[in-house]
Amino acid sequence: MKRMIALALAMLLALCGMAALAESAAEPLTDGVYNAEFTTDHSMFHVNEAYDNIGTLTVKDGQMTIHVVLAGKGIVNLFPGLAEDAQKEGAVLLQPTEETVEYPDGTTGTAYAFDIPVPVIGEEFDCALIGKKAKWYDHKVMVSNPVLVEAE
Repeated sequence: MKRMIALALAMLLALCGMAALAESAAEPLTDGVYNAEFTTDHSMFHVNEAYDNIGTLTVKDGQMTIHVVLAGKGIVNLFPGLAEDAQKEGAVLLQPTEETVEYPDGTTGTAYAFDIPVPVIGEEFDCALIGKKAKWYDHKVMVSNPVLVEAE
């Protein structure tokens, strides 16, 4: 009987801890600049290896945007949503900026970077892309594990 009570108490404490963790994860981020992981559902669409899946997340007045440097210049535009919607008249496409990347071995190169609106942390969201072959593709991306670098 004592073991059952101890087990029940341990389970109750674990559940309370998980509920507190889930509640804190749901809290909005305060304004500031964060390092955050940016992951995608496809190996051809990823953060440049020099940045180890990390982008710069900026939070301002509750709006979040992540700046990510991609692997090269093969992705011409991004769209925060589905490929079907990206092709509609009036769709606002995300334009790249060209950035110099310094690799760990000391070499440098250039790659495209994008500022992507982030609707939620820790959950996948849609992000369509078009490459040099002028074909749109749907992808799922996720921003997670933000670490505050600079508070505003």
